[in-house]
Amino acid sequence: MPFGQTAPISAPSSSGSRDEPNKKEWAKNPLFSFLGSPPAQVVETKTRVTELLRRIEDIVAPTVTGMGFELVRVAMSKGGGTLQIMIEPADGSPMDVEACATLSRALSAVLDVEDPIPGAYTLEVSSPGIDRPLTRPKDYARWAGHLARVETAEPIDGRRRFKGTLLGLSDGVVRLRLEDGTEAAVPLAAVSRAKLEMTDALIEEHRLAQQGAGPTH
Repeated sequence: MPFGQTAPISAPSSSGSRDEPNKKEWAKNPLFSFLGSPPAQVVETKTRVTELLRRIEDIVAPTVTGMGFELVRVAMSKGGGTLQIMIEPADGSPMDVEACATLSRALSAVLDVEDPIPGAYTLEVSSPGIDRPLTRPKDYARWAGHLARVETAEPIDGRRRFKGTLLGLSDGVVRLRLEDGTEAAVPLAAVSRAKLEMTDALIEEHRLAQQGAGPTH
């Protein structure tokens, strides 16, 4: 899997690098084929994808941590053509394109050996960016005080989408102050997707971090 071009860094987006697809005919065996599929097949496919991503996490995690980084998220793009590996420095220092390129080469080699994906794909290694996803329990404490969106797999108190200020994580429950001033308690186990919302305060914290001043809260 030869290494390709690196993407430029801009303040509101994540840095990253991409490898060219390998020579297997991925299009003939897509990982996602939900359109028109019976519900049972959809569930089976989602389960297969989840198991594959967990296997990939197990494969790449030792290399990521061994090189001084933390694994934030492993995901496949819709259609299955791109494997996205999101990482960040373990010491909290700013991420740059060069670091992404170094990780990309290392992870490309590891994945070529293990060969977990039965088809051609593009490897994309990137940093979380400013409006980052919240994927680990510690993220909810680290980014407390910032605005976030949280979605759940099943309704919680009659709703699946929440937007508000993070108040942290306590006893496995994500707490938010919603826009109407009320508080919501969302079990972490029920969260299917969560991310920070872009705000002036978040941009300023990112700017200070880039300058080495550290977080503002």
